[in-house]
Amino acid sequence: MSSLTENPSNSLRNYVLGILVVVYTFNFIDRQILSILLESIKNDLNLSDTSLGMLTGFAFALFYATLGIPIAKYADYGNRRNLISLAIGVWSFMTALSGLAQNFFHLLIARIGVGIGEAGCSPPAHSMISDYFPANVRSTALGIYSLGIPFGIMFGLFAGGWINEYFGWRIAFFVVGIPGILLAIIFRFTVQEPKRGQAEGRADTKEQPSIIETAKYLLSKKSFRHLAFGASLAAFVGYGAITWLPSFFQRSYGMQTGDVGWYLGLILGIPGGLGIFLGGYLSDYLGSKDVRWCLWIVALAMFITTPLYYMVYLSPTANISFLWLIVPIAFGNFYQATTFSQTQGVVELRMRSVAAAILLFIINIIGLGFGPQAVGILSDILRADYGKESLRYSLMILTTLKLWCAYHYYLAGKYLKNDLVTE
Repeated sequence: MSSLTENPSNSLRNYVLGILVVVYTFNFIDRQILSILLESIKNDLNLSDTSLGMLTGFAFALFYATLGIPIAKYADYGNRRNLISLAIGVWSFMTALSGLAQNFFHLLIARIGVGIGEAGCSPPAHSMISDYFPANVRSTALGIYSLGIPFGIMFGLFAGGWINEYFGWRIAFFVVGIPGILLAIIFRFTVQEPKRGQAEGRADTKEQPSIIETAKYLLSKKSFRHLAFGASLAAFVGYGAITWLPSFFQRSYGMQTGDVGWYLGLILGIPGGLGIFLGGYLSDYLGSKDVRWCLWIVALAMFITTPLYYMVYLSPTANISFLWLIVPIAFGNFYQATTFSQTQGVVELRMRSVAAAILLFIINIIGLGFGPQAVGILSDILRADYGKESLRYSLMILTTLKLWCAYHYYLAGKYLKNDLVTE
């Protein structure tokens, strides 16, 4: 099989997109399984919420986001397929290794390793998808790719919850980590590397700007500045919620991990996946009529989610809380596909992987790095007054940032038309 394809068939494009969804699913299984295991790890290793926030947030995000940029630099001139394959193997091995941790520092090192491996996934994947799919369907394609997020979270919660309940948290890490090594081999020998710019008929000059040049280019675009910060705020609230919701249902409603994993997994997986797909589809559909609506649809969705999240955290029973959670989970994912799609649209061809990595750096340092950490710190601060309910109020307070997020997406849409690269 050729290592470089110039005229891909629809079946080849769809296969590549499909297996990238599987890859991204494994990415999020290994990333998010820790959330359903937090209470068991907390009790076994005698950790505070602040320490757990460090493991789920900053320890992972710092290396994931920072190393993503030099890795993406390579992806903009090297073989993206081989890079993704190697990345899958690294993060899968480090996930399995997490099951051997005997203390906080062992688990910290393993989570850093997972972050290093996962840094090699999304930037080259976004670049490959942009070369397989033209701009008019790119948000939809990236929306389908992003289904790996809710699918991964769902399966991670399912598997982690029940395996933890019957076999313990260590076995859960082994079970979800080891199959990824086989996936790395399959990806390496069945996926073709696309020709850069082929989807749009744009000529590849083979001139690659430096990381600094790409960053300056991006920051010169008003639409990018606002969508990047808006996405960071969405991720701050979103990652904080996804990480701590299992603990919230266990502490505030007395649920077991198996039940939490089942119900929460269904909601995060099905409505969450639908929200990602609809966000991408509506962005393409409305954006074809008025490009500003590519991002304004996100602003509207973020505004709606805020009061709904309040109802989630103030519900008197777990069942009512789960019901209220369905809509904000769906709308809260509207930003995923179009944010990355519009970023690909405002840069030159050999900036694409680095542009995705810079966006991920901003999102993950603010969102993934500080979101779960902030929830944990605020929960510890509020514990003296609210006891085990401190997590409930910590989550609710930080939800208000969704309104700020909506404002930035409105401004991003306002400036988008003038920033898009069309030649």
